[in-house]
Amino acid sequence: MIDLRLNFESTYLGLPTTFFTKLSPTAVSYPKLVIFNERLAIQTGINFSGIPEEDKTRFLSGNLVPAGIEPFAQAYAGHQFGNLTMLGDGRAIVLGEYISKNGDRLDIQLKGSGKTPYSRGGDGRAALGPMLREYIISEAMHFLGIPTTRSLAVVTTGETVYRDKELPGAILTRIAASHIRVGTFEYAALQRNKTITSALLDYLINRHFPEIREEENTPLALLNAVIQQQAELIVHWMRVGFIHGVMNTDNMALSGETIDYGPCAFMDRFAPDTVFSSIDHRGRYAYANQPHIAQWNLARLAEALLPLIDENKELAIEKSEDALNSFEVFYKERWKSMMRSKIGLCQAEPGDEQMITDLLDYMHQNQLDYTNTFCDLARDELPETDIYKTGYFKKWHTRWKDRQKKEERSLKSSRALMKSVNPAVIPRNHKVEEALQAAEEGNLCPFNDLVKALEEPYKDDHCLAPYQTPPLASEKVYQTFCGT
Repeated sequence: MIDLRLNFESTYLGLPTTFFTKLSPTAVSYPKLVIFNERLAIQTGINFSGIPEEDKTRFLSGNLVPAGIEPFAQAYAGHQFGNLTMLGDGRAIVLGEYISKNGDRLDIQLKGSGKTPYSRGGDGRAALGPMLREYIISEAMHFLGIPTTRSLAVVTTGETVYRDKELPGAILTRIAASHIRVGTFEYAALQRNKTITSALLDYLINRHFPEIREEENTPLALLNAVIQQQAELIVHWMRVGFIHGVMNTDNMALSGETIDYGPCAFMDRFAPDTVFSSIDHRGRYAYANQPHIAQWNLARLAEALLPLIDENKELAIEKSEDALNSFEVFYKERWKSMMRSKIGLCQAEPGDEQMITDLLDYMHQNQLDYTNTFCDLARDELPETDIYKTGYFKKWHTRWKDRQKKEERSLKSSRALMKSVNPAVIPRNHKVEEALQAAEEGNLCPFNDLVKALEEPYKDDHCLAPYQTPPLASEKVYQTFCGT
């Protein structure tokens, strides 16, 4: 048996057995390593040095499970497009919890690793394209400074998966602070056993919210902490124009990380109703709806916690509603602060929100690129384009410059602030699709080039121009798919 030098634990297995099923990944025919995130491995202290490449690949494909590791699939429920469904890891298996060199506890999960008791008729496998998509987007989110799961590796399986057509199979190695979701608590509540929900609550607090252990009402304290955590996360999404696509309750991780990069995308032209998911026909998860859906998901968490918040159901509802009502207030304040920073303002002044709204309205009406518009504003001189020469925009620009003069910081400092929060490069969907198509045909160069360009998203360099240019009409991608 090889020594992978991985310090694994499995504290999750200390929970009631209803939360998981122990099983090993299903072996694949001909695993081949496509991409390995060396930077992430070094950062976390994952050490494959001295391990033959073949054994490393076997481990990352699930073909090799070293002694002492107890893999498992998690059970959870979830509201999918508003409807409660019994779910679970239908194509993923957690190998264990790796203790990083910084002492962080990280789940290492294989996605696409075969059938589980929660597969619900699925094949338990994944295709290469969606796994590479998750690699690209999750790494882009990390470098944008947004809490996210990470991608350690993608391995092809040498097997074919069948969706609408035959596709090359693949497995993604995902690293996450944990995989505990709102849907995990919904699942616990469905057991109608307070002891089970309490065990999950205690585990979550010990793992992610140790600072609230001494609170008088820890379930309520947890709800309040998660409300602020998720509001902060959604503000980050809105800052960079990210659209998750499937904000089901099973895709809201209570670690505060963005999880599940299926039908997600970054907005090009600013349009609040932008939707990319092929199955979101009514725009439930549109860009502008994300804060409202986050609050809705948090209400489902509150419902699961009600029996623990107070034995008196009416009092429990009252306390949880007070907490949930704080989401909108907290989110709005964080959003305004974020938007001020996007236009180089630190201090709050009357009229700021109207000025921000006027800019967004102008961007929407004129179909301006969300990312590039804010980059243009941060430049010493605006580009010589007609869109910045209209009377309306000139008046707005004068208001903005007058407002900047009220700041205690210099204009140079304001521009530096703008450049620190407004990315110059995002994973534009047409470039992502271009890279994925090439990868499926055996050419990884576009994929590697895109990943490299996304490592310094706040660096505005002329050599990055191909990744900054909005898509032509013929290049636009209107829908993305989860790949299940």
